[in-house]
Amino acid sequence: MNNAQDLYAILGVSPSASLEDIRSTYRNLARRLHPDSNPSQGAAVQFREIAAAYEVLGDAVARDRYDARRQQSGPLENKPYFTLRVTPSKRVIPILNEAQVLYVLAELLPDRSRGMQQLESQLNLAIVVDHSLSMKGPRLERVKVATHQIIDQLTNKDRLAIVTFSDRAEVLVPSALVTDKPGLKAKVTMTQANGATEMFQGLEAGYKEVLRNVSRNLVNHIILITDGRTYGDEPQCLALADRAAQDGIGISAMGIGEEWNDVFLDQLASRTGGTSEYINSPNAVVRFLNDKVRTLGQAFAERVSVSLAPDPDIKIESAFRLMPNPQPVSLTTDPILIGQLQATSTASLIMQLQIPPGQKPGFRSLIRINVMADILREQMLGYRVIADTSVEVSAQPPVEEPPLVILDALGKLTLYRMQEKAGEALARGDVQEATRRLENLATRLLSAGQEELANAAMAEARRVSQTNMLSEEGHKTLKYGTRLLLAANANTAPVRTSSLQTGSISTDS
Repeated sequence: MNNAQDLYAILGVSPSASLEDIRSTYRNLARRLHPDSNPSQGAAVQFREIAAAYEVLGDAVARDRYDARRQQSGPLENKPYFTLRVTPSKRVIPILNEAQVLYVLAELLPDRSRGMQQLESQLNLAIVVDHSLSMKGPRLERVKVATHQIIDQLTNKDRLAIVTFSDRAEVLVPSALVTDKPGLKAKVTMTQANGATEMFQGLEAGYKEVLRNVSRNLVNHIILITDGRTYGDEPQCLALADRAAQDGIGISAMGIGEEWNDVFLDQLASRTGGTSEYINSPNAVVRFLNDKVRTLGQAFAERVSVSLAPDPDIKIESAFRLMPNPQPVSLTTDPILIGQLQATSTASLIMQLQIPPGQKPGFRSLIRINVMADILREQMLGYRVIADTSVEVSAQPPVEEPPLVILDALGKLTLYRMQEKAGEALARGDVQEATRRLENLATRLLSAGQEELANAAMAEARRVSQTNMLSEEGHKTLKYGTRLLLAANANTAPVRTSSLQTGSISTDS
C-alpha cells in the first residue's frame, strides 16, 4: 500500500491502537496544531491531514472498512525507503527567564540497499539557454558543447526540449523522446547570439514544453543558463516558478560570469526545490551541466518536500538546506521543497528555533516534521515519513556538548553568514564593519584549509576599505564558495566556530 494512504502513520498511532488511544492522540495533536491556536502554515497543512485521518480512524465502522482495504492491498512494506533523523542541539534545556535558541538538524537517510538497486530515472528535461548578445563567443560555444554531451548522455526513454531566448523565445527542439541525436546536435550548433535578455519568455516556453509530458513517474526539470539580468519581468518569472512547483517541475539556474542577479536566481530555484549555481568561466560550463544532468538522472526520490509544524509557542527563526545543494529556504510557504534525494547521500535541513522564557520542568514537544517524496522506480508516490521532536526542560540540566553533526553544520554555516553580514554592513554604509567581517572570514577560511577562498575574502576586504564596494566576482565567489563548504564530506574535520551561550549556540561573528 502507498505510504501516503497509511492513516495510522499520519495520526502517529499503531494499527492495533484502541479507539481511546486514537482519540487521545488526536486531541493532543489538535491542541498543538489546530489553526485556531497555531498560526504556522505548516501546522495548518499537517492538521488538515490529521483531521482527515481521524475522521476515518475515530469512527469504528469507517475504521473497519479502512482496515479491510488495507488487508486487500497486501502487506505494508516494513523496510523504509528512507528514514528521518532529527537531532536537536540539546536534549535537555534549562529554565530561563528569557527566550533561548535551539538548533534542529533534520536528515533524510536513504536505504542504500534499495538505492543501489535503482536504475537511472527517466528525465523530462528542458534546457533554456540565454543567447543574447552578451553570450556571444566562448560562453555560447561552451554551452553548445555541453548540450551536445547532454544529448549523448540521454537515452531513448528520456524526453528533452531545448529553448533559446533573448528578447523573444524560440523552441529549438520541442519536447520529445531522444531518438535522433545527430539531428538534435545540428539544431543546437546553428544557435547564434543576438538581442537582449527577457528571461520570462524563455522560462515560459521551457515550462510549457516540460508540462506537455509532466508525470510524477519522471524527473521533470528545467535548466536555465544565463549571463545577464532580466529587466521588468522578475515577478512574472517567480510566479511561473510557483506554478512549476505545484506541477512537480523543478527549476535550476546557472549564472555565467558576474552580471546576473544572484538574489533573483536563488529565489527562482528555491521555490521549486531546484538549485542556483555560479559558473565563473566558459570552460566550467561543460562540467557543471553534465554533472547536473547526471545528478538528475540518478535521483532515488524526487519532489522531496518538508512540512514544518512547530508548537504554538515555538518560532522557526530561519532554515537552511544543507544538502543537496546548500541554499537558504523561505519560510513563507509550506511545505519546503528540497528537490531530490540521491541513493548514496543524505538530504538535510537545519532550523533555528526560538523557545519562549518560563518553560516548566518535564518533557515538551517542539516541532512535527512531515516529509513526502516520490520513489520513482518503485512507483511509490507520496511516500511519507513523520517525526515528532521533543526535549526535556530542567532547572539543573547536565553539561551537554552539542552533537558533532550540529557543530559541523553550524561551523560551516557561520562562514556563509559572515559573508552575508559583510554585505549587509556595506549596504548600511558601515565600511569599517564590512571590512572587519571580511578579514575575519579570511582568517576562518584559512584555518579551515580553504586558502583560495581565504585569499578572495582578503582581497575583497582590501577592495571594500579602498572603494567602499564589493566586486561582483568577489561577492559571488564568496557567496557560492562558502555555500559549497556546507556540502563538504561529513568525515572532514568540523569548522568549530560556534560557542555555547546559555543553552544556545551563537553563530554571529
